[in-house]
Amino acid sequence: MKKHPKKVVLDTNILLSALLFTGRASKITSLLENKTIVMVISKEILEEYIRALAYPKFSLTEEEIKSLVGEVILPLAKTVRPSELLEEVCRDKEDDKFLACAKAAKADVIVSGDKDLLVLKEFEDIPIKSLNAFLGEFED
Repeated sequence: MKKHPKKVVLDTNILLSALLFTGRASKITSLLENKTIVMVISKEILEEYIRALAYPKFSLTEEEIKSLVGEVILPLAKTVRPSELLEEVCRDKEDDKFLACAKAAKADVIVSGDKDLLVLKEFEDIPIKSLNAFLGEFED
């Protein structure tokens, strides 16, 4: 019997590390490509990804950003529309969009490097894990 891919909400820092750098986070990309996991996003999360990709420190052109979004992020993602926008669940209200998306998608896990999310440990029975804790599930 084929296992369904895990539905995962990736915080911006995790996705950008996976896409732009080699290293531990880049393992996320192969999990997405081989359909072990499916990334779940909302319009608000996609907008944040795009904003962050445009940061000067990444030195990406507008074309490179469009290419990453159109050829990598969107094809690997399932988009959901949260029915309710949560307010002030997280210490940093900017992170509530990740919780709302996870709830709407009935996600299996939220992966984050953000202390404001990690301190919650879980939200509505959805675990919130660090990159290392999450990747540990796929290693022998």
